[in-house]
Amino acid sequence: MVSLMKYISITSRCAAQYRAERFSESDLNGYQCTYVLYICKNPGISQDQLARIIFINKSNVTRQLASLEENGYILRKTCDSDKRVIEVYPTQKAADILPKVRQVFKDWNDYITEDLTGEEKDVLNSLLERVTEKAMQYSKSAHSPEKDKNPL
Repeated sequence: MVSLMKYISITSRCAAQYRAERFSESDLNGYQCTYVLYICKNPGISQDQLARIIFINKSNVTRQLASLEENGYILRKTCDSDKRVIEVYPTQKAADILPKVRQVFKDWNDYITEDLTGEEKDVLNSLLERVTEKAMQYSKSAHSPEKDKNPL
């Protein structure tokens, strides 16, 4: 079963490489595409919420957001009601590139599944959904407030 994670990990890295190649003419990297998707879908999302939604640690999210902000894709601002919270908003540049980001994700999915039948694609999707739900279940319980209070 160790090979399952190997295959998922390799596929993920290849997908990031594919996205990076498709955006080589821009200042967007293969990992930042996910950020653009979620920020455009959720304008005003906090950095912490974004980290939880995409399952990336906060320090990595902060670094990627700094780069996205520097390149004009997002704006970060302090929340009016809670100065500890940083909200993230897409810029017009993010909105303009969003259709291409979506297309690149679709093209990748089409490419990696082109040799599968419709039924195989459905089965694969169903199995990956179940595996992902289980992984998310762990991640959410590992980061729950109750877990943080109890070191055992």
